Amino acid sequence: MDFSPNPDHALIAEAVDAVCATYDDTYWAQRDERHEFPWDFYAEMAAGGWVGIAIPEAYGGGGQGIAEAAIVLNRVAASGAAMNGSTALHLTMFGLNPVVKFGNEQLKETFLPRAAAGDLHVAFGVTEPDAGTDTSRIITRATEDGMGGWIVNGRKIWSSKALESEVCLLLARTDGQPGEFNGLTLFLVDLDPEHCDIAPIPKVGRNAVASCEVAYDDLPVEGWRMVGERGRGFHHILHGLNPERILLSAMACGIGEAALRRATHYANEREVFGRQIGANQAVSHPLAKAHMELNAAITMMHRAAWHYDHGLECGELANTAKYLAAEASFFAADQAMQTHGGLGYASEYHVERYWREARLQRIAPVSQEMTLNYIAQNIMGLPRSY
Repeated sequence: MDFSPNPDHALIAEAVDAVCATYDDTYWAQRDERHEFPWDFYAEMAAGGWVGIAIPEAYGGGGQGIAEAAIVLNRVAASGAAMNGSTALHLTMFGLNPVVKFGNEQLKETFLPRAAAGDLHVAFGVTEPDAGTDTSRIITRATEDGMGGWIVNGRKIWSSKALESEVCLLLARTDGQPGEFNGLTLFLVDLDPEHCDIAPIPKVGRNAVASCEVAYDDLPVEGWRMVGERGRGFHHILHGLNPERILLSAMACGIGEAALRRATHYANEREVFGRQIGANQAVSHPLAKAHMELNAAITMMHRAAWHYDHGLECGELANTAKYLAAEASFFAADQAMQTHGGLGYASEYHVERYWREARLQRIAPVSQEMTLNYIAQNIMGLPRSY
């Protein structure tokens, strides 16, 4: 892996920063407060080709990798958009990646050009109310309809962007019993309102992008909408989950950067007892620690992205990057709030919004504890604890 400056990456960051500069913290605070999807921001990013950056050029995309997509999302989050801005975009980047890797030609030709252009929104349907992070327990079932297609019944939760999306990358059981990973199959399904009941879940933050519960009631799915092989869906969806962890780590570091920028500015400007509060080590040392931890986390993110883009095993690196970035992001946001004192709790300073969105990183899409379980069991060979 080459750590020398990459001019192309620098140009991506500069261009995305320029777009984001026209959408300030007030814009994002209003989208969050009003529960409004950032349509104008999304349209501008789509027009610039940023939404489709990781889709192959043959299908109208930018032909870049997860490393480049991560830079886009990091700069969006760091602008102050945080999760409200970055998750408006990222589902197209990782959610369709299994289609890029395993989809048949009809799937690719039908959906990838529209996604690259930004006029196809995609949701992600994996988590279920009773299965949680135990994906082997998925019970949403796709049964053969006798005519080469499928009928889907079941429920999913935390399907982000389901309100705005036309299609969903859905993991359903076609074979076997709950508790088995084999027998899960991946589909790109229509969110047909006649067969899908979509309800947003009230939540503490990131309210510009809804998280939804989706009930599937006899949803018809054409046979060609299967992604990859029957029964191999869990293995295919890892090409969504590992990139998702990498992209989320980039976004988390961006949130931490935004929070730290505001905290540093305030520590330089605010005077108490005749001097700037940043002169006190009780203020400056935690901010310096946050800076170092964010640098360490984003370095791990780049390493994980490099491994994925070069076809190397990246499960350990992707999970490690996500874990470290979630911790570093929340520490930075929490210290930003502490630096502002009581004003940190006031919406006008925006650090409370960063704090709420950074906190999400420690529980979604997988908790820190489950990440530690993965490392302990699968990487270090320790006995399973659950």
